[in-house]
Formats: sequence, C-alpha cells, structure tokens
Amino acid sequence: MKKLLLTGYEPFLDFKTNPTESAVKYLDGQTIGDYKITGRVYPVVFDEIKSLIQEDIDTIQPDAVINLGLAGGIHTIDLDRIAINCRDGKKDNSGYKPDGEKIETEGADGIFSTLPLKKLEKTLLESDIPARITNSAGTYLCNNLMYSTLYYLQNKNMNVPAGFIHTPANHEIGSALQKPSWSQKDINDAVKLIIESL
Repeated sequence: MKKLLLTGYEPFLDFKTNPTESAVKYLDGQTIGDYKITGRVYPVVFDEIKSLIQEDIDTIQPDAVINLGLAGGIHTIDLDRIAINCRDGKKDNSGYKPDGEKIETEGADGIFSTLPLKKLEKTLLESDIPARITNSAGTYLCNNLMYSTLYYLQNKNMNVPAGFIHTPANHEIGSALQKPSWSQKDINDAVKLIIESL
C-alpha cells in the first residue's frame, strides 16, 4: 500500500475555523485509491513550517504529498502550479511579519508542482466540481509550505509527486465573513477525488 502525506492548516487571521484542518482530520487514516492517508495539521507559523514538513517526509516516507490551504474568497478548487522563493504578507499566528525574505537562500526563484495538474483539473471538472490551475500560491504560509516541500524532495532525490491545493472557505467562514463558501462535505469530497485521481 502506498502512503500519502496530506497536510492542512489551523485557523489564522480572521478565520475562526479552517476547512483544510477539517478535511485532513476526516481523511486521516483512510485508504483512498492506492493510498493510505496520513494527515497532519500545521501551525500558521513561518519559522516552524520547514522543519515540520521535513520531519514528516523523513518519518512517513510518503509516495505522494498534497498540501492543502484555505484561500478565503475563491469559489473553485485551485491547483497551484508554482511556488516562489519568497515570504511576505500579514503576521502569522506567532506575530511574525514577513518582509519579502527568501525561503531558501540558495534556492531557485520558483519550483513547479509535480502533481498531474491537468489531469486533476479535468477529473474535477468532469465531476462538476469547479476547479482551475492557478499560477501563484501567493507569498504567505501556503506558498512557504509548497516551496519547502518541493525543495526538500528535490534535495533528497525523492521522485514523489507533490504540490499545493487551495480550497474555498466552508459555510461557517462564509456566513461569518460574507465570503464565497462550500459545504465542508463538498470540500472533503473534492480532496478525496483528487487523491483517487493520482
């Protein structure tokens, strides 16, 4: 049985919940397609994220990695194409405010997802799940985790498909902040279909 590392994030900024945390906890331990799922929920803290993903990759030795993150305001599943070597944005949950620093001093400016994005997009759309490939994971923690994951896998010479996927808000967030939202079940089902499609 293959192993898949599925990560999500805790609540952050004005979001009192995080649908990726709920999805990861729901799918943790399940067998989906060819994969046994190991779920991890990470803190929204820049200075911890690199060591956490490296430790989990070393411990789990996954055959695939999918990082999930919330993008409040989107109405699609966003399959991110590239991570950039930059930290920027609002304060994280520790109070740290990034200012455009590099994630890896000697790293490339950008690293592409190694997930089969076109295939995943096609599968989601054919299942009537709104989805799109995007050309940016931003500069906040989601981008930081995507870059750190891909950079570490490259440097360990691990031929493991990996990448980042943004989800919309769930209805709890949507109703509180007047943002586009999906049911948590629909978010969970979309993530499950993505894993099945690998």
